[in-house]
Amino acid sequence: MPAADDLFRPTSDTEPPAPEQRPRRVRAVADETETTEPGPKRPSGRVRHDEKMTVYVTADELLDIEHARLTLRRHGLAVDRGRLVREALALVLADLEAQGADSALVQRLLDE
Repeated sequence: MPAADDLFRPTSDTEPPAPEQRPRRVRAVADETETTEPGPKRPSGRVRHDEKMTVYVTADELLDIEHARLTLRRHGLAVDRGRLVREALALVLADLEAQGADSALVQRLLDE
């Protein structure tokens, strides 16, 4: 049986490109910005996330999220569940910050 080195060895005899010819690596991490612009916060979008939070939802809520994803896809936006939830969370938190006690979040939580 071949070893892993044999299976994943280079198959061409050409030398790897010189460092200046190698394609630049693209990172999925947002550039650090030192400016703190006033106004509503923006969701993080498609970047690497270092923090994790687990949220349990009902089957109906998960179905609603998947339905929203499909609706967005029909509008030309292919997003995963995480990005959808981060965008929704950003909208709710911005509304809470702007409206305070009159925000939709406060009103819904008071109605429970």
